[in-house]
Amino acid sequence: MPIDTPPRAMPALYARRPDFRRRWSRLPARILILVILLVLTACFVLPFYWLLITSVKPMDELFVFPPIWVPHHFAWDNFSNALGFFPFWQYLFNTVEICVGTVAGTLISNSLIAYGLSRIDWPGRNLVFILLLSTLLLPSQVTLIPLFIMFAHIGWVDTYLPLVVPAFFGNAFFMFLLRQFFLSIPAELGDAVRVDGGSEWTIFTRIILPLSIPALATVALFAFINSWNDFLGPLVYLQTESKYTLAIGLSTFLGQYGSQWSWLMAASALVFIPIVVLFFFTQRTFIQGITLTGSKG
Repeated sequence: MPIDTPPRAMPALYARRPDFRRRWSRLPARILILVILLVLTACFVLPFYWLLITSVKPMDELFVFPPIWVPHHFAWDNFSNALGFFPFWQYLFNTVEICVGTVAGTLISNSLIAYGLSRIDWPGRNLVFILLLSTLLLPSQVTLIPLFIMFAHIGWVDTYLPLVVPAFFGNAFFMFLLRQFFLSIPAELGDAVRVDGGSEWTIFTRIILPLSIPALATVALFAFINSWNDFLGPLVYLQTESKYTLAIGLSTFLGQYGSQWSWLMAASALVFIPIVVLFFFTQRTFIQGITLTGSKG
């Protein structure tokens, strides 16, 4: 004996049909968006794939038409050859040394300044913040010559100090990111610490910093990538070859062995792979920090 649908269930069944039709009507738009995203992804991924695949190609497969997308023979010895003519490990140590100092200075200076601009009320605070943001309009090339003259007078040229010490004096962009994140933390937490007799330093170290790990990780990642990829700074301030960074080393390698394109691509892959690996391990924290940074103005 067939079971009839209860009368009360019929209105709910009919009510779901418009939602079902609405979803089908949106399907072409979603497919179009998906296709556009796939095309854009391919445009970004293709250069990296070509770099990686060229780094393992033998010389006779480089300049052929049509191009070979998958090598018939993987020349893994390109990496060993590149490392043999390219002091990769020495340049890597130099680069990491600069990056660690830059990241430490960036986190210390910008977190303290951002805390003063967001959690402490003092006259002229908003005006100072606007002036700091206005420095973003000033290109770094404008201050390059005055800074070089100043560092030359105090004997810092051909050292890592001009590349590391400026990070301890703050960066307007990083101040903005951290300030916006600090503003999203409830002020009642700091007020509770003040009622208990805590100082601003206690609030900063015990409340603000532990809750700001996503934003701090984002700033650290930005600072690390900028320092890792920096070419102009080491080119201007470093003169001794043993102090070169990876970016300068690649340029030197290109000048000496420009015809060895497979070796050059292998050396380039060794330089950019650590950044890609670092981003994949920190992408969740990075995205969370960027998302929460703009939650309050």
